[in-house]
Amino acid sequence: MVHIFSPLFGRPRGVRLAVSTLTLAFTLALSGCASTPPPDGIMNQAQVQLRAARDADAADYAPVDLGFAQNKFQQAQAAMAKGKYDDAATLADEARADAELARAKARLAAARAQIQSKGEANRQLRNQIDESLSHEQQQDQSQNPALPVQQQTPTDMPAPAASSLAEPIPQGQGFQTVPQSTTDQGGHP
Repeated sequence: MVHIFSPLFGRPRGVRLAVSTLTLAFTLALSGCASTPPPDGIMNQAQVQLRAARDADAADYAPVDLGFAQNKFQQAQAAMAKGKYDDAATLADEARADAELARAKARLAAARAQIQSKGEANRQLRNQIDESLSHEQQQDQSQNPALPVQQQTPTDMPAPAASSLAEPIPQGQGFQTVPQSTTDQGGHP
């Protein structure tokens, strides 16, 4: 006689139904995990932002933030290789954000450096102008010693001719005031 062993054989119907339902749920859960697509788009965005940060000299101006971005991108690549797509997507998005921050900091630092260099160039030009003016004054003084030495005083620029005061406006032209009435008409004259 051949006996086939079944763990559900001879059990009440409720237990068989519960075990079948749990088996089905477990199978669906496993198939749901396997159906998560790889986050290729997010990985590509992170890689583009990392390249843009490097091109903006983030290695010089924001090395810490660039290091964070590179580290998270490497972790995202490792998670992709292990099939942990949700973790990879999260890490890639963090890497993208860190790379954007590094790029913004690098651009700000580069702009500050450019402003500083322009300011230094302006100071050098002012010094050259001041030296040139003092040299010219010394030459004028040596050629004509009778001229008094003029102190350099800042002068205001003259006002344009249109802004100078002219004759007063004749009576009857321009603004006129309305005489106040003695009766109160609710604020109207």
